[in-house]
Amino acid sequence: MNIVITGRSGQVSRALQREFGSTHQLTVLGQTDLDLAQTEQLRAAFDQLAPDLILNAAAYTAVDQAEEDVERAEAINARAPQILAELARERDIPFVHYSSDYVFDGRRRQPYTESCIPAPLSVYGRSKLAGEQGVLAAGGRALVLRTSWVYSHDGQCFFNTMRQLLAERDELHVVEDQLGAPTWAPTIATATRQLVERLLTHDDVGGLYHLTNAGQTSWYGFAAAIAERLDQRGELRARLYPTTTEHYPTPATRPLYSCLDCSKVEAVLPSALPDWQADFDRCWARLESDRTLN
Repeated sequence: MNIVITGRSGQVSRALQREFGSTHQLTVLGQTDLDLAQTEQLRAAFDQLAPDLILNAAAYTAVDQAEEDVERAEAINARAPQILAELARERDIPFVHYSSDYVFDGRRRQPYTESCIPAPLSVYGRSKLAGEQGVLAAGGRALVLRTSWVYSHDGQCFFNTMRQLLAERDELHVVEDQLGAPTWAPTIATATRQLVERLLTHDDVGGLYHLTNAGQTSWYGFAAAIAERLDQRGELRARLYPTTTEHYPTPATRPLYSCLDCSKVEAVLPSALPDWQADFDRCWARLESDRTLN
């Protein structure tokens, strides 16, 4: 297949490139190739590319900055996905779009299902919700995959930011009262491939799914796992302290609880999604492997 993947340097996009690259022809688009905020350009661009599958891994992910940069966040996260989904429907090709746990307000204390009513607390969350609603309204063979706390061993993410700060600072305070599921990007990519393969042969797979690693932790718990590995390597410098959201104010309000129930997607996938700690071990092993090679 000729597959178009957006969001060239993002965590999910990189993992998708590795997952699909050995068996398919890829066209990977970054902002310099196609600015998704310029929605009037999308139709002409995709007429020229003529893809067999579109994986939209691009997103405006600067959660706090979005509070001021509303227009661009809405263009990339809301309007562009709907247009891409409409283009895919017109061509009768599969379309995969990724959304966020931040569409929920975090007042629940058990994992959110796909039937739970979203109530985003931020511009980012509202724009992601609008995007997934637009994709689903467009119809066609579309998949919307809500995920959470995405990370990998390379690129910009909490995992790598914490590795750097814990090795450089004397102390670090991380919020302990926000709970979710750290989700390894390669797991998202593998599940995407499996879902697309089924989507190409079955009519019962489209729609909205939650897709995260199993289990839950806090941002502090995630940071503590990173600190433990750094300590084993003799690279830990900072003392790590828990704090609360109240004592760490940010421009955008984040949900205190955003765990997602993934039983719907697990009924379709060939196996259960791994626990976050198991994938954390795999991510660290890949980091160590890259260090050895370099």
